[in-house]
Amino acid sequence: MLQVHDLNTYYGDSHILRGVDVEIPAATSVGLLGRNGMGKTTLIRSLMGYVRPASGGVKLDGLEVTGWAPEKMARRGIGYVPEGRGIFPNLSVRENLVMSARTGNDGRRDWTFDRVMATFPRLTERLSHGGQQLSGGEQQMLSIGRALMTNPRLLILDEATEGLAPLIVAEIWRVIGDIRATGIATLIVDRDWRRVLGHTDRAVVMEKGRIVRHGASAALLGEPAVLEELLGV
Repeated sequence: MLQVHDLNTYYGDSHILRGVDVEIPAATSVGLLGRNGMGKTTLIRSLMGYVRPASGGVKLDGLEVTGWAPEKMARRGIGYVPEGRGIFPNLSVRENLVMSARTGNDGRRDWTFDRVMATFPRLTERLSHGGQQLSGGEQQMLSIGRALMTNPRLLILDEATEGLAPLIVAEIWRVIGDIRATGIATLIVDRDWRRVLGHTDRAVVMEKGRIVRHGASAALLGEPAVLEELLGV
């Protein structure tokens, strides 16, 4: 469904992404692993249109979409849960969700307001609260719920569990597993590589802006020493 080919991205004179190739087939979950500063978020921002690559390409369903604006990528079925959550603090929980509700670009409307409420029952108690009144975990739930309300075919989650309490982290991973089971493709970035590999079909590992390891998640999970060397602090 999504193909990234030989992507090179710069910030000023700094060459961040160096010939990156990634494929995300439909209904497939892919983990994106790497230490901090290795280019993971830059890759996401490049394929979403927030940063324009210097060279290389991004294709969606075979269509060249390199450099498309983020809102255009969203209309093509890409949901994005950014690092930092990105909710609207001055809107209520209900308003944050309703403002993003739409039918998917393939006509699906599987994710309704009621389904999001059932998935995140904690939010039902906070519907009139402003985004800034929520705890960090509740804000993350709202960010994921808002992305699901767009009925995406691909959901990108960038550090969805960062800084959250262990009970909330477990809840977020449960929801990620439920989303995967529905057939929505996912691209997951998280520091807990064991959990990433346990919730994905395939994974790639980045180091200094390059893909240095890739393969089936189950196979990579069987190489803990290699992954500790690439991902350990």
